[in-house]
Amino acid sequence: MQIPDELIQKYNISVPRYTSYPPANFFHSGFHSGDYSTAIEESNKEWPQNISLYIHIPFCTKMCFFCGCNTMHSRDKGKMRHYIEAIKKEIGMVKRLLDPERKVSQIHWGGGTPNSLPVEMIQEIMELIYQNFFLTDRAEIAIECHPALLDEQYTEKLALAGFNRFSLGIQDFNSKVLDQVNRDAPLAPVQEIVSWIKNFENTGVNLDFIYGLPFQNEKSFAETIEKAVAIAPDRLVTFSYAHVPWIKKAQKILESKGLPNASEKLGMFKAGFDILTRNGYTPIGLDHYAKNTDELSVALKERKLHRNFQGYCTRETTGQVYAFGATGISQLESVYAQNQKDNQAYLEAIHQGKFSTEKGYRLNQPEKIIRHVITEIMCNEYVSLEETAQIFHLSPEEIKKAVHYTETDFAGLISDGLLQIEKGSNFTVTERGRFFIRNIASQFDPGLKKATQRFSKAL
Repeated sequence: MQIPDELIQKYNISVPRYTSYPPANFFHSGFHSGDYSTAIEESNKEWPQNISLYIHIPFCTKMCFFCGCNTMHSRDKGKMRHYIEAIKKEIGMVKRLLDPERKVSQIHWGGGTPNSLPVEMIQEIMELIYQNFFLTDRAEIAIECHPALLDEQYTEKLALAGFNRFSLGIQDFNSKVLDQVNRDAPLAPVQEIVSWIKNFENTGVNLDFIYGLPFQNEKSFAETIEKAVAIAPDRLVTFSYAHVPWIKKAQKILESKGLPNASEKLGMFKAGFDILTRNGYTPIGLDHYAKNTDELSVALKERKLHRNFQGYCTRETTGQVYAFGATGISQLESVYAQNQKDNQAYLEAIHQGKFSTEKGYRLNQPEKIIRHVITEIMCNEYVSLEETAQIFHLSPEEIKKAVHYTETDFAGLISDGLLQIEKGSNFTVTERGRFFIRNIASQFDPGLKKATQRFSKAL
């Protein structure tokens, strides 16, 4: 599909990524540990009933210049041990406030680099979770892994600890690109790593890539995605590099190396999109792909796809997210709460038996409505304001009022062929519109019009 240059220029503006609503940079320091304790107790009576556990591991062996995550660079096992003990204590603190009848449907380890830890420390945490929580029959237990730190023995121990989904941060198969962004190459051929994982029953593999880095172009990125297709992962992600040097100073290094412009980035995205859709993968949201038989693809067809900070999931695995570790963000039905970003501050708070809440946000009813509408657009490429009204026991007019809906706000999206509206309340993203889905979602966000925060560009 050809995207006119004028559309690229028109829509390449700063908008939120909408992994949450409101976005994380709206969280404020007036939300404290006591507020989080109260929110956990309240969450026992809210939807969804299921629990999602997020474990944040900040450690990395070196800095990748593109990274936008909260990390620290250390191989010190003593520091890791102190951190793991704090995680274990924090799990106990949260567990005491949760209804014991609630079940865990999702566990996700992210970072940082979770597999920079000795595998025994990961096993300890998993054992603690199994001892303290009931899991649903098909709980997803996922871990993000740097393939440069993954050998066969380590992989086997993770599988035996219960992990059934592995996300491998490949980023690019081109060694020149990896060198420029200070990223180590995989320890073993990626095909071999995937085969180790697939030796275990009911395990899934994600391969993660980034486009928009120095020395990438449409041809080279297409070659990378062709190699990925040959490996045949269950799911694949092509993240658009988010350049936010005002937040992550190391990203300034990449400016001197030369970053692709918006048109070049869109060319890479389209190349990946064409290759993957030709080879039996369904586009999921903005940047994910899943085999046509994968549960995410099925959920999309049924308009039952959901999303949290950890990525896309089905309604079956959807749960309120309780996060552990420095910088972890809990996503409850009515509240977001973020732990201290500073590792030492996190450790000190947990050692004192207090939650290390640094900031948070309590949603009001209109914000919950906006969140639902934006989530449906970002996940299912469709939203019905009439169905939304039924969910919130309101009228369609009250839903339109909550999102500050006016026909003129959407006229440009319709005339540009990005969005279709039926009966004045059913919004469907077109195939072309998928490339600009953040822009479409932003039209349902009345808060964006008065926001002073800075965001990465849409393309």
